Amino acid sequence: MLDHLDFSIIGPGLPFIWKGLLYSLKLTVVAMSGGIVLGTLLALARLSGGPVLAAAATAYVNAMRSIPLLMVILWFFFLIPLFTGAPMGAENSALITFTAFEAAYYSEIMRAGIQSVPRGQVSAGFALGMTYWQAMKIVVLPQAFRNMLPVLLTQTIILFQDTSLVYAIGASDLLKAAEVTGKNYNRPIEMYLFVALIYFAICFSLSMLVKHLQKRIAIIR
Repeated sequence: MLDHLDFSIIGPGLPFIWKGLLYSLKLTVVAMSGGIVLGTLLALARLSGGPVLAAAATAYVNAMRSIPLLMVILWFFFLIPLFTGAPMGAENSALITFTAFEAAYYSEIMRAGIQSVPRGQVSAGFALGMTYWQAMKIVVLPQAFRNMLPVLLTQTIILFQDTSLVYAIGASDLLKAAEVTGKNYNRPIEMYLFVALIYFAICFSLSMLVKHLQKRIAIIR
């Protein structure tokens, strides 16, 4: 079977693959950044002690974590235009969907990181006259981010792999680029193998970075 493969089409198909890769990376970075910010706020809300705020944050996190990502992608893609009155496009819809969805997972990671910081440090912040939010911002969150950095990166690797699901709504990600290029040159197997290698190279490199960070953090501790 391998004798019938023709990888010469990779060269002409690189512009399509490059465009798809850039969108997949953009989606990953935006969803990671927005997800961490929103997830941190959700984690702080759940730990704030305010019953209404904590209940709302908990409901959001549990709802998102209980629904398959593909289902959320389709819901946002079809429902958002009903509320806005105008189509958003597959790419913009995916950016919103992934940010909202990943926030739930980053929230749980950050909540674990915040709880890993000794409670006495929060009490010390209160003793110095800090409010809850000031103590979290100045004392707790810097330590929590350091402790959870390897786990945050691991979730980001999963996020990058999940970006291939936007294929379902026609967004021009890396997988979609492989499909289009494969059809154009009638060589789908070669293109799918090529993008599989790209996914592997990126995810493996990030995995090695996670292992390095885990060792560094262990030394600091």
